[in-house]
Amino acid sequence: MDNGLIIHMQGVSFAYPGRGLVLDGLDFSFHQGNRLGLMGANGSGKTTLLRLIVGLLKPLSGRIEILGRTVKEEKDFVRVRERIGLLFQDADDQLFSPTVLEDVAFGPLNLGKTREEARAVARNTLQALGLEGFEDRITHKLSGGEKRLVSLATVLAMQPDVLLLDEPTTGLDESTETRLVEILNGLDCSYLVVSHDMDFLAKTTDNIGYMSDGKLSFDEEVVPHTHIHVHPHGRYTHEHSEK
Repeated sequence: MDNGLIIHMQGVSFAYPGRGLVLDGLDFSFHQGNRLGLMGANGSGKTTLLRLIVGLLKPLSGRIEILGRTVKEEKDFVRVRERIGLLFQDADDQLFSPTVLEDVAFGPLNLGKTREEARAVARNTLQALGLEGFEDRITHKLSGGEKRLVSLATVLAMQPDVLLLDEPTTGLDESTETRLVEILNGLDCSYLVVSHDMDFLAKTTDNIGYMSDGKLSFDEEVVPHTHIHVHPHGRYTHEHSEK
C-alpha cells in the first residue's frame, strides 16, 4: 500500500432507483492510522459510502481501490471484508445467532479458525469490551446498548485493520456511550465513524469530514467548540477566521 493508503475512491457516483445522485464524483482517501469522523444531513450519502467500501453496493461510475487493488466484483470484496469491519446502524442487522458467544464467534469461524479457536477469540473480545458473563445471554433479549456493544464485539473479533461505524451512539445511554468512547480510544486500529453527535466525534476522531451535494470534504483538523450556529447543512466542526 502506498504510504499506508488503505481506501482510495476516485470520481465515485451512486444513485438509488427513483432518486438523483447521492454521490456525485466523490473522491476519498483513507490511510492507516486515520481516525476520521463523518457528518452530513440525512440522505447525504454517509451510509452509502460505507456500504460501497465493503461491496454491499456498487457504484454507477468511478474507481475504488482497497488495500492496493481495484475492487469491482463480489469476489474482490471477500478479502476486503476480512480486513475492514462494518458496524451497521441497526444492531439487529448484525446479530442473528441465538447466543452472544455464537454471534461473536461467527466471524472468526468464517476466517477459518476452529470452533475452539473461534470461541476463545470471542471470549477474549467480550472480556476486552467489559462484557464478561454475556457469553450465554440470549441475543434478542439484550438491551439496545448491550446489543450495540455485542455488535461491536462481532466486528472486533475478526481483528480488522479498519473499522467503519455507522451511527454507533444511536440508542445509547450516557454510560454506554462513555464506555464506547473508551473502547474506541483504546483500539489499535484505524476507523471511520459516521455520526450526528459532534461531542462523540470530538472525543474519538482526529478529523471530521462533511458530506454535501454528493461530495466529501475535510477540514485540516478538528476544532471542537460548544457554541452552535445555524448552517445550511446542519451542525459540523468548522474554523473561524479573525475579522
